[in-house]
Formats: sequence, C-alpha cells, structure tokens
Amino acid sequence: MRSAVHALGTAGFASCPPAGSAHAATPCGEGCASRPALQDKVGQSSSKPQNLARTGFSSQSRSQPEHGFGLQLLMNDINSSLESLNSACNMQSDTDTVPLLQNGQHASNQPAASSSRSLQPQASPRQKVQRSQPVHILPIRRLQEEDQQFRTSSLPAIPNPFPELCGGAGSPPPAAAPPSSLPPPPSQPPTKQDVKVFSEDGTSKVVEILTDMTARDLCQLLVYKSHCVDDNSWTLVEHHPQLGLERCLEDHEIVVQVESTMPSESKFLFRKNYAKYEFFKNPVNFFPDQMVTWCQQSNGSQAQLLQNFLNSSSCPEIQGFLQVKELGRKSWKKLYVCLRRSGLYYSTKGTSKEPRHLQLLADLEESSIFYLIAGKKQYNAPNDHGMCIKPNKAKIEMKELRLLCAEDEQIRTCWMTAFRLLKYGMLLYQNYRIPQQRKALLSPFNTPVRSVSENSLVAMDFSGQTGRVIDNPAEAQSAALEEGHAWRKRSTRMNILSSQSPLHPSTLNSVIHRTQHWFHGRISREESHRIIKQQGLVDGLFLLRDSQSNPKAFVLTLCHHQKIKNFQILPCEDDGQTFFTLDDGNTKFSDLIQLVDFYQLNKGVLPCKLKHHCIRVAL
Repeated sequence: MRSAVHALGTAGFASCPPAGSAHAATPCGEGCASRPALQDKVGQSSSKPQNLARTGFSSQSRSQPEHGFGLQLLMNDINSSLESLNSACNMQSDTDTVPLLQNGQHASNQPAASSSRSLQPQASPRQKVQRSQPVHILPIRRLQEEDQQFRTSSLPAIPNPFPELCGGAGSPPPAAAPPSSLPPPPSQPPTKQDVKVFSEDGTSKVVEILTDMTARDLCQLLVYKSHCVDDNSWTLVEHHPQLGLERCLEDHEIVVQVESTMPSESKFLFRKNYAKYEFFKNPVNFFPDQMVTWCQQSNGSQAQLLQNFLNSSSCPEIQGFLQVKELGRKSWKKLYVCLRRSGLYYSTKGTSKEPRHLQLLADLEESSIFYLIAGKKQYNAPNDHGMCIKPNKAKIEMKELRLLCAEDEQIRTCWMTAFRLLKYGMLLYQNYRIPQQRKALLSPFNTPVRSVSENSLVAMDFSGQTGRVIDNPAEAQSAALEEGHAWRKRSTRMNILSSQSPLHPSTLNSVIHRTQHWFHGRISREESHRIIKQQGLVDGLFLLRDSQSNPKAFVLTLCHHQKIKNFQILPCEDDGQTFFTLDDGNTKFSDLIQLVDFYQLNKGVLPCKLKHHCIRVAL
C-alpha cells in the first residue's frame, strides 16, 4: 500500500499542481501528458480489490475516476482508512483502552471502526501484546498472575531467562527436571569444636578439632603437639569412671559423635595400644581351636582364618563358657555362650546350640564392647577379666548393661577381638593397612623416627680395620660387657678431667635410668600389670620399676604369650664397683640402660626379647 501511495504521490506532484495553489484555477485539460500514466497506475493498483479491502479502502475511493481526480481527495481517503484501521485494532485489543490518533486526540469515527472490525483477522494474545500501542500495566499484570496460578508446583518461581525458547501462550509449561539432573545442594563446611583429652599422668589438653575428624586424625594431632614418636600405636580411649568401663576407639570413628553419647563425667584418654591390630599379624594365638567353629571348611591357615572373619558370607562362631551377671541381681551365673553375626546367645540346655535352646543375650548392632576396669570391686565379678556390652546412647541405666566375665586373659582377648571383627569387619583391615600405605608414599625425609627398641639391630665388632657382624651369642655378650666397661671408664675419665658433675660415677650410674621412658619409678606390682594390660598384651612389652621388697633392686615386668611375668634385677659388686644382673651375676651391666639395650638384642634368660616399652606422655 505504501509503494502504491508513493507512486501516486510522485506522479501527481510531477504533472498536476495541488488544489489551492496558484495554478489551481486552470484545470488540467485532456491534453495533460501525465494523466494517462496516472490513470494507468491507479488502474493497476485497483486490479486487486481483495487486497484493497483488507487494507481498509472504502468503495468511494475506488469509484472516483469518472468525477475527476485530485490529490487532496486521495490523501483524505487514505487518512480516513488509516483512522478506521487504528480504531478497529484498538477496540479489538482491549475494551478498557481508548485508541489515540496521530495528533493525540480520541477517535470519533465509531461507525467506520465497526465496519472494518469484521474485515480484520483475529490475532493471538501474544501478538496483541507485541503491538506498539499504549497498554495499561494493571490488566497485563493481572494476566500474569492468573497465568502463574495455572503453573505446576514443581517449577521454580523464578523468571524464565530464555523466553524465546518457549511456545505460545497456549503451549503447556515445560516439565520439571528429574531430581538426578538437578545440582546437589552445597554441602556445609564442617564446624570446629573443642575436645578435652587426658593423659595417663593426669595432665590434659584442650584441642580444637573439626566435627568430621576421626580418632586416628586426633591421635596424629596429639602426637605432633606432644612431640612423640608416631609409630601408629597411639589410640584414643573412651573412659567412664563411674561405670568402671573403658574401650579403645576404632580409627574410623568420629570423635564428636562418640563424645555426644558420653556422660558429663566421662573423658577421653591418650594412650598406647600395641595390640590394636596384633591379631592380623598372628591370628592363631588369638583364636584357639576349641573356641572357633566355621560353617565353611577351613584348612587352618592364618590367611583362611582372617578371610572367614572378614567375609560377610562366612559364618564364624565363637563359643565357650562365660560368667554372666543376672539382671537386677548381684549374682553371676556360668552359661554356655555363642557369638554369631546376628548377636550374642546363651544356651538354656548345657552346650546345646539348637535354635530352640538359644536365647538372645545382647544385640551388637547399636552397642559397643568395653573392658571392666574394676569388676571385682564395683560389680562383684568373680575375677578381673570382665567385659561389658553397653548400648550407644547418652543416658543408660545399670540394668541395660550386660556384664560378662572370662576365665583368663587369653579367653577375654579372644572374645573382644571377635566382637570387633564381627561388628566392623573389613573396616578394621583397612585401618590396619592405611599406615603401611602412607609409609610407602612418604619420602625418606618424612619417615617418622623409630625408637631403638623397634629397629632390627645386630651386634657388630669394630676392633679391626673393617666391621663385622657377631653371630656367636657368647661373643656378642662378651663384646657388650667389654663395651660397657670401656664406656664406664670413659665417663669416669671425663668426670675427673672436667670436674663439672657433682655426682660420683657410681651415683650417676644408679640414677641415669630415671630419665628413660621405660622406667616408671615406685609403682606397685598391680599397677605395673594394669599398665601392661592397658597398652596391649603383646610379646616383648615391658617396663622397669623400683622393687618393693628390696630397696636397692629393680623389677623388669614383661609380657609373653598374653601373660605378665616379673624378673628381679639385683645389684652386685665386683672390684669395688656396682653392677646389675638378671642371671645371678653371669651377665653384668654397669647401669640399667646398658641392660635394656642388651636384652633388646638378645633374649638371654628372658622368654623373649624386649620389643615395646610402656610409655606415659604428659600432654
């Protein structure tokens, strides 16, 4: 339409002057050169009446050629057609809005709008909104609120950042994304919490830890802060003084979670435990044949023994007689007890393990196994080899504790190890392998320093030009004696030359051992046995203490085959000098440090070599 109007206007301005001009009085005659061309263009533009009807031209504009053609009349017809088009569009868009003309006044030609409304095709709501017309905000906002009500509840109430990807107003909303494709919520960082830890000598330290820190991580932190040797034998102990119970936390347990179930009077202890994973090294000593029954045939090897325990499909059973405290009474009763993966059962008829004779004694799923540290005094236990199955909750009553007592320490160790393996299984083996894997990844500069008692030492002879290993034990013993005498002579000569030490050499030899970690001073026999049991009944665990019967003697307390033995160290004089001996003077040592060093290399009269020493660290 615009191209036709432009053509008409150009032709008219070129050939005919407009009405009202100076040449208007002289009408165009028949001899006007451009009138046939103008009529031809008008005839071409009027050859499609359907298109002109759509654009809104009236019938009068199409029937004017016979009355004379004027440009002003043509422009008036075009303006009236455009006004009718605007009126029809505005009245069909929204009844509340009033259309404006090009000059800013309201339209008054209502009949023309009504006549052209039937000719205007229906437009979609989205097309109505997109027209460049003045629109009130309130109806559009109300329409958006109504559209929001029909949305599904699964869609998030946020504006669509890609409106061009959506369909029309009648298209259904997109389906919600599946939960698996949604990004996971951001995990909250672990918070910090203060934990108070005590040592064996009563000192304590408050450590700030993360809420997801395990018992192994806390032990390594305490080792670093206390400047100890990290030999992977340190452990965290859950101690309940009022109940007389304690247990070693597993390395994978979360410290904060365990602390949340402990009463206010309970506390954590930082202690050595050499027997934590000793059953992985020598399981035969921990599980006697008469106490273990397998559902699958085993060839008796150590690997098969551990595999049956760690495999959840196998059914190892531990059975034997235990003293069980009756609920609500102070008396104990001897029962035949069977430990299975489903729980701990006792037999109501002798040693029968038929299902009709077995009764559930305790469930191990939500419980932990503890040592009784004062069974005789507090619970009237028949001996000191007691155990307790305690539920894992903050507030418990005495009637909820299941108290057990074994005949000796080896049987109790077997039961305690079986409880741990059946409850945690492969987790224990992973905890046992983690230090070894870390050690393999560490560089030689980061490898922790090992104590002398844990090194594989041999006797050497450096008297010749080259050193040699002494294989003969008798020669090694004489070499050690000779080295001890030479060391004593050198120390005496240095004291005489310097005259700095106020102590006599003999006095120095009698007190120098008090600076060593393995010397525990004046403790009783019972206390030394308790320390040995706490730090693990492994072969070669030892300590030295003062003798209670002889003020000048000392006692070596040693563990062998889960039994504790005591050996007296007596002083003897030779040539006016004092020596120490374990074998009635056959082997003499100038001081206790030399004696311990010798028996770490040679067992001599002892049942085994000295391997691990009991240690107490002040936090």
